Amino acid sequence: MATAAQWIAGARPRTLGAAIAPVAVGTGVAAAADSLQPVRALLALLVLVAAQMGVNYANDYSDGIRGTDDERVGPVRLVGQRLASPAAVRAAALACLATSAIAGLVLVALTAQWWLLLVGAVSLVAAWLYTGGPQPYGYLGLGEIAVFVFFGVVPVVGTAYVQTLSFTTTAWVSSIGVGALTCAILVANNLRDIPSDAQVGKRTLAVRIGDGPTRVLYVALVVSAFVVIVPLALALGLTYAWLGVIAALLAIGPVAAVSRGATGRALVAVLKGTGLVVLAYGLLLGLGIGLS
Repeated sequence: MATAAQWIAGARPRTLGAAIAPVAVGTGVAAAADSLQPVRALLALLVLVAAQMGVNYANDYSDGIRGTDDERVGPVRLVGQRLASPAAVRAAALACLATSAIAGLVLVALTAQWWLLLVGAVSLVAAWLYTGGPQPYGYLGLGEIAVFVFFGVVPVVGTAYVQTLSFTTTAWVSSIGVGALTCAILVANNLRDIPSDAQVGKRTLAVRIGDGPTRVLYVALVVSAFVVIVPLALALGLTYAWLGVIAALLAIGPVAAVSRGATGRALVAVLKGTGLVVLAYGLLLGLGIGLS
């Protein structure tokens, strides 16, 4: 029977920055448009945090029952390490996803934009099918695309939209940076797991392209997130968007480690560091956009 601490670790709290960052940026976009809606922003945050936890538990469950996590370095795996039953972890995943769905339903009701229900439904299905179902797309090398869309573009643009009820260039451009950094978390994770994933037939993008190109991809994603700030500050006139560049200081260590060839447990530190970069980037960029 897993302890409370193990259940919390199984939710992988260090990844929650990937849920907070897009809401922070989207809310900054709304503030810049004088359309800040705190209640809607908080509901959007609950949608993303609950969904992130649900994805983490769902991945634990699906990978665990497939035996993918039997030999894996990194965070707690409740099923793979036999700390909790598959049924209990599946129930936790479904409970988190249900919480996300309920919060999303309330948010849609407040905005009266009922078409958003379709976006929410597609997002929840994508969350489950990442490693679940008969043909999980995470095993086919498509995980990075899904993360970019569902933890980058959709939540940033969506958070801004439910407050402003409009689509803006600022939201679309800033979502690219958030999506790139969130992808970097997954790339670092899959880089670490190349040996074990290849052994069990999990064909992630990292397994498909190999160690060296995966490291190049990680660095490119991190760098591109900060390049995005340039058009935000110069072309769109959001002067304080430069605040987001401060987060680059936190990226130096992870980028250096990946570039030097870190493997195994050394990449666990890269994962933690990248999570902090995403959180700092989202908070600082969101603040900068809002102040502009």
